[in-house]
Amino acid sequence: MNKHRFLRHVSLSALCTLALSGLCSMALAQDKVQQVRVSTWVPAQHALNPAVQAWADSLKKASGGSINPTLFPSEQLGKAFDHYDMARDGLTDFAFVNPGYQPGRFPIFAAASLPFEISNAKAGSAAIDAWYRAYAAKEMKEVKYCFAFAHDPGALHSRKKVLLPADMKGLKVRPATSTVGQMVTLLGGTNVQASAPEARDAIERGVADALTFPWGSLSLFGIDKVVKFHMDVPLYVTPFVWVMNLDKYNGFTCPKTSGRQPLHQRVG
Repeated sequence: MNKHRFLRHVSLSALCTLALSGLCSMALAQDKVQQVRVSTWVPAQHALNPAVQAWADSLKKASGGSINPTLFPSEQLGKAFDHYDMARDGLTDFAFVNPGYQPGRFPIFAAASLPFEISNAKAGSAAIDAWYRAYAAKEMKEVKYCFAFAHDPGALHSRKKVLLPADMKGLKVRPATSTVGQMVTLLGGTNVQASAPEARDAIERGVADALTFPWGSLSLFGIDKVVKFHMDVPLYVTPFVWVMNLDKYNGFTCPKTSGRQPLHQRVG
């Protein structure tokens, strides 16, 4: 996904941070600063991080400095696989999550990763978010669901040539999500579990022969250095979510001249 599209998606986090910029624009200087940890697992140079940083800076400015978000990229606070639980347990306040990294845990959300379902990230992201909002409160009840989005359609990238479905038989594949992993199994391949930051190493060590990855992230994760063949077809998308720690969400307050009011009571 290109930088501008990420910026558009990250700007939607105002829906999750719950219009904090508008609610808290009249912050008083003497109010206690509310620290907010924002965690991602993509490398620092990924377009997601400067976009999130720009949003964090705008939130701090809009709140008069009473809310101070700090971005922790590149798995600084924890591994990619753990980001949902990190938000649940309060190790971070906001987390960028790939629910597909945990097979069977989010079966409803997994449907958004069915192959050949989405060919456009912008329209697909809007559709996934609108559809999943009816289920998020139940399936992701341990956190505050913010919004969902997807990257541009990804493809199969491999060290061996794959031209036909039969060529997948016996291939060791790192799938982007558990749903894509089921497709690999049906075609006779073997799944190799690895997060995006771990994918290049899996290929280099021979643990995996192929992987599914979005085109725009190949060079960021060094995948282009370790694979030779690419299937140019919109095979799948990886749907992501931004979630927030529930206690942090319920405890957020906006500065007022008289008393304080929890943020969730004002925004809901």
